[in-house]
Amino acid sequence: MRRLILCVALLLPACGGHEVDLARQSPATAAEEPDGYEVAEVTRIVDGDTVEVRITERSDGPGAGRAEIGETYSVRLIGIDTPESVKPGSPVECFGVEASAAAKALLDGQTVTLVKDVEETDRYERLLRYVYLGEEMANARLVLNGYAHAYTYPPNIRHTKLFVALQREARTTNTGLWAPETCGGG
Repeated sequence: MRRLILCVALLLPACGGHEVDLARQSPATAAEEPDGYEVAEVTRIVDGDTVEVRITERSDGPGAGRAEIGETYSVRLIGIDTPESVKPGSPVECFGVEASAAAKALLDGQTVTLVKDVEETDRYERLLRYVYLGEEMANARLVLNGYAHAYTYPPNIRHTKLFVALQREARTTNTGLWAPETCGGG
């Protein structure tokens, strides 16, 4: 039943007449992650690549960061970048509203597993994490469905090859921001 609800939620209409379509699943990569993680509830979507979470549990190991149970944090999804929709002093970029709507359809209210790469936080003090829904990484699903670009920012590069391959697939199939009618096809 939960899978059916998730499938329906992933085809919700977004702003501007674009229908959010996250039907294409990325490869399951959770088993490739190191030991350790944090479990969190997504409490708010900031934009397409940043969410707010409340940590509910943790398992120690290299994949776990230093987030504390019961605390709320902003989380930047590692390895991807979406068009801006809320950056102060910047205009809303083409497909920014749609990318935010996709993140909301995929993650809002969900219980997720957070896994860090090398760095704990970015310069804005956001946690840097791969965000998992079960075995599938949300970061990767957003790229595959054309709502995000692959964004390599060393030293957090564990899944760079995956993100680049998924972006190539989205671009080849004219998906999301790569569609000719969307921002000129990227």
